[in-house]
This record gives sequence, C-alpha cells and structure tokens, in this order.
Amino acid sequence: MSVVLVFLAVIAAIVIWWLSGQRMMSKPWMEVGTLDDIGGPAKPPIPTAKIGLGIFLAVVGALFSLLASAYLSRMSGADWWAMPVPRLLWANSAVLIASCAALQWAVVEARRAADDGLRLALDIALATAVLFLAGQVVAWLQLVAAGYVLADNPANSFFYMLTGLHGLHILGGLAVLARTRLRLLAGGTAASARLRLGVELCATYWHFMLVVWLLLFALFTGWANDFVDLCRQLVS
Repeated sequence: MSVVLVFLAVIAAIVIWWLSGQRMMSKPWMEVGTLDDIGGPAKPPIPTAKIGLGIFLAVVGALFSLLASAYLSRMSGADWWAMPVPRLLWANSAVLIASCAALQWAVVEARRAADDGLRLALDIALATAVLFLAGQVVAWLQLVAAGYVLADNPANSFFYMLTGLHGLHILGGLAVLARTRLRLLAGGTAASARLRLGVELCATYWHFMLVVWLLLFALFTGWANDFVDLCRQLVS
C-alpha cells in the first residue's frame, strides 16, 4: 500500500506541476486588476487535447501504481524467485532519456519556429524511441535464452507484463510522434499552432513515460523495495 501512495504522490506532483504551467490551477476570481485590464487581450483557452492528455496520464499512473503494489506484495510469496536484471536495461534507460531530451529540444525549436531544428530533433526522438523498443525486445530474448520464461514463476510474469505494458504505451506514443513528423514532412511548418501543440503533447507524454520507466526499473533492481522498507521504518 505504501508504494501506491509513493507512486501516486510522484504522479500527482507531476500532474500538478504540468497543470500549473497550463494555468489550470489559477483562480481568476481572486486575481487583482483594474478596470482597464478588462479590455486587455484575453488569454487563450486551454486546448482540449492538453486536458485530455492530463486525464489519460493520471489514469495510466494509477494503473502502474496498482501493478507496482501488486509486484511488491507478491514478492513475499514462497514461489517468488527474483530474476536478474539484464545489463541492457541500463543502456535502454539512457536511450529513453536521450529520446526525452530530443523531444524537449523539439519543443524549443517549435516555439522558435525553426523548421530545420525541429525536423532534426523529431528524427532523433523517433530513432531513439525505436531503439529503446528494440532494446527491450532484445532484453526479453536474452532472458528467455537464459531460461527465464514467462510462466516459470511470478517474478518473470510481472517483469514481462510490466515491461510489455510500458512498451505498448511507448509504441502508442511513437505512432503519434510519427504522425507529427509526417505532418511536418507534408509541408507543415514549426510556425503552425497545431504542429506546435502536437510536439508539446508528445514531449509531455514522453517525459511521463520516462518517469514511469525509471520507477519500474527501480522495482526490478530492488531500489524501490529498499525505499519502501525505509518508509515503513519511519512510519513505525
């Protein structure tokens, strides 16, 4: 239960930080201004896509938090045999971080209306995302070759389920990212508000999935278990 609270606290902090940047946490009835401000330029409404993405990420975060809680609870079973963490996962984590950095760069280039920089940043983000997924598949194959099959014990099943579910979310984000890149290839420009919004949404989604992956990686390596034990000691 404690890991759920920790995971949800991290997710909530990310969502609140993101919403604050979108002015969704503001209280307009408490803002102070003069009558002359009424005729000033109105602030643009928050795009529906951003609100939808925020809700979707909250649901995804809750799903992974429940699965992480089940993972830690199941570890106490007598039939649980921990499996080794492939070294390739370290490299895959670095690749996913690079993909997030490329997308953040794409956001900067889109706001600058720099088409060439945006193209390059999106290409790097796409290439590293595909490389991450390929690396995950290779890690699976390495484990299977070593005898760690899906139905061997619950630890294996949880590993394949969690990494597979995360990979499916990355694959879905990759499809949206590829569509954004094709829109730019078809004649779109960084000055387009629609294209800029698409890049920003992709970056937000990618950053979120990076946080999820790092937390999952902490589960697999045992770091999260040590943190939970520390929290229990502090509470007791």
